Amino acid sequence: MRTINKVILIGNITRDPVIKTTESNKKVALFTIATNRQYKTAEGEQKSESEFHNCVAWGSLAERCEKFLKKGKLVYTEGRLKTRAIEKEDGTKTYKTEIVMSNLIFLNKKSDFESLENELDENDFDEDDKF
Repeated sequence: MRTINKVILIGNITRDPVIKTTESNKKVALFTIATNRQYKTAEGEQKSESEFHNCVAWGSLAERCEKFLKKGKLVYTEGRLKTRAIEKEDGTKTYKTEIVMSNLIFLNKKSDFESLENELDENDFDEDDKF
């Protein structure tokens, strides 16, 4: 049976991306996107709540993020959810769920506009790489 693992977000970059290089010499960009939800309470009061999404871009998309992605940019993103285990120094494991990017488009004013559409090649990253 076929399954789907796809995430689509429009939100703002909360900080400049952190760029790392893996042991196999591939670039990875780590950044966070904030989205907001507006709603009314039962009493009719307007409320807003923010959600923060951890994102990862690999290879050529990471290089483009390094060059163009800045705090405050409004972006359209597509990707898939990936949970990874992180082993601490004391041997305990924690888990982190991230969005592995496959497409990123800037939505700021026209003069800023940069399209980073990029369907990633399966060979563009190695999930076993440490970063």
